[in-house]
Amino acid sequence: MNQQVIAAVSDLFFASKIRTTAEGVGADVSFVRSADVLLSTARKNKPDLVIVDLQGTNIDPLSIARRMKADEELREIPLLGFYSHILAELQEEAKEAGYTHVMPRSAFSNKLASILRGKQER
Repeated sequence: MNQQVIAAVSDLFFASKIRTTAEGVGADVSFVRSADVLLSTARKNKPDLVIVDLQGTNIDPLSIARRMKADEELREIPLLGFYSHILAELQEEAKEAGYTHVMPRSAFSNKLASILRGKQER
């Protein structure tokens, strides 16, 4: 079965990279642009993973993690956040907010195919 993923990524380069890689590995990715759409899509689709750009401009990434972890229906869905390595303090903030996995943008990019296959330790 294909990995079901929701991605909240405002950077068009990374959105394109995720879309292309997903097509190559057979993952189904839904891109969302707001917290409300992310939450409603997660409730409806029960994804295997939610990917959030921690520096994205469309949603508050820490708030979305807190909202998902506080929701009985959504709390078990793994959350993966990625960030620019120069903003390392975001890593700890994201973990405290409820992200399952947090990684620098470069590591996320390098491991993307494995992440989307659901085969990689995130």
